[in-house]
Amino acid sequence: MRSTRAATVAAIGVLSLLAACSDNGGGGGTTGGGAGGNYPDQNITFVVPFSAGGPTDTVTRMLADPMAKHLKGKIVVQNVEGAGGTVGAGEVARAEPDGYTVLMHHIGMSTAPALYKDLGYKPLEDFEMVGLVTEVPMTIVARKDFPPATMADLVTYVKENAGKVTLANAGIGAASHLCGLLFQTALGVKLQEVPYEGTGPALTDLVGGQVDFMCDQTTNTSGQISAGKVKAYAVTTPERVKSLPDLPTTAESGLSNLQVGVWHGLYVPKGTPPEVVQKLTEALKVALADQAVIDQMAKLGTAPVPADDATPEAHRAKLEEQLATWAKVIADAGVKAG
Repeated sequence: MRSTRAATVAAIGVLSLLAACSDNGGGGGTTGGGAGGNYPDQNITFVVPFSAGGPTDTVTRMLADPMAKHLKGKIVVQNVEGAGGTVGAGEVARAEPDGYTVLMHHIGMSTAPALYKDLGYKPLEDFEMVGLVTEVPMTIVARKDFPPATMADLVTYVKENAGKVTLANAGIGAASHLCGLLFQTALGVKLQEVPYEGTGPALTDLVGGQVDFMCDQTTNTSGQISAGKVKAYAVTTPERVKSLPDLPTTAESGLSNLQVGVWHGLYVPKGTPPEVVQKLTEALKVALADQAVIDQMAKLGTAPVPADDATPEAHRAKLEEQLATWAKVIADAGVKAG
């Protein structure tokens, strides 16, 4: 009798253990909705903290399909714009750390702490890094009928007409704002800045002649430059961009202190299981090695980062370095977003 009862208890214990494993996705000892071996077993949301059609949105949508294919799941891109990317980033920081909410952010992740007094999240403490994606060059472009013909002419013209020249950007903290800030610092001038709610409307008004010039990513300006819809002066990287071979660098134009690239990276909420982060990193590396992605990026004047940079470790190191760099630049400029 005692032997039968013991066997029954043991059997119940085994069934309970099997049920617990099943509830956890069958993943030996893992916990949380996305931590098991079945990840992903539901749609993954990639949050873009900027408007649809903008540079960061473009890069995100390039990667979504090849990453989803590798993960054998579906990725949905969601645009949550506002406050220079901080609204979307804040939502991801507060999301369930299960791997189903992923943030694609750019250089703005490293500038927000210096720009915003009450940010609501800490980049190094509230996120897990998945890996770097790409570093996009910036271009200095103007309306077609803007008087300066070359970068040297632009510098002279801006210095002589600082009170009249209008400089567009996609809002405080946006890449175009940061590049414009560096431009003014390099020239020692203060221009009339015209902020927009996104790069799309800013560039639309530039093409339409409502503003004089702006600084924006090649992912957004290459098509307009090639079509002759804007006047291009320079690219803000040490070397010329392959897709725009005739466009000189700022260094070639005598502004070696005006160099900036807009790097992008993928983030998940702090506490996301390491095995889930690893799966996302592996999918990112596969996507960045995809020839279609490489070709698409090349047309927009950029390229995937080397495989060694598409890692959480390289991503964290980049973020730490950039946080320190931009804290000084923004403090020196006396710029605050709120």
